[in-house]
Amino acid sequence: MFLSGNDPELLVGNFMGDFVKGPLGESYPPRIRQGLLLHRKIDSFAQKEPNFQASRLRLPSNYGLYRGVLVDLFYDHFLAKEWVCWSDQQLAGYLIWARGIIESYRPVLPPQLQGFLPVIFDELLPSYSSISGIESALTRMSRRVKRPNPLAAGGKELAHQYQELQADYEGFMVAAQSFSRELIRNL
Repeated sequence: MFLSGNDPELLVGNFMGDFVKGPLGESYPPRIRQGLLLHRKIDSFAQKEPNFQASRLRLPSNYGLYRGVLVDLFYDHFLAKEWVCWSDQQLAGYLIWARGIIESYRPVLPPQLQGFLPVIFDELLPSYSSISGIESALTRMSRRVKRPNPLAAGGKELAHQYQELQADYEGFMVAAQSFSRELIRNL
């Protein structure tokens, strides 16, 4: 959400990104489609960005394809924990603002996301600033994946390699903000 800037419809589309798969077509208003596209382009950018790659490679190979998921959540932790370094607004105020916008677009949201909003805004996002909050989120994610997976153990990697991951995150965030601002200008 943070990388969406202040445009409400871009924010909504970006927020919906993990819940909308396949071609976008004309199912959503134009600016929300652009927010969905923004989400996809940020994901693609992250997968190739050197700091993100360094963080992925810090994690043991037994995490396999889940390394990217873990790094994504670890970076959410650092953003929440260091929020005042990146924003003039307090995190709690930002979450209230973002939730208000997203709730106002509730009819456009995929049904599974509509039901998940209270969990996201009341439990998950506020807890991300602590390692235990990330561990809880990873445990919840691991239960939603149908096959056996190592996600629930990922929190120990965050604690174990905290400083190195944090340094990677800081480099990534500078690059991601620049990438996002440029992309938004061109939308």
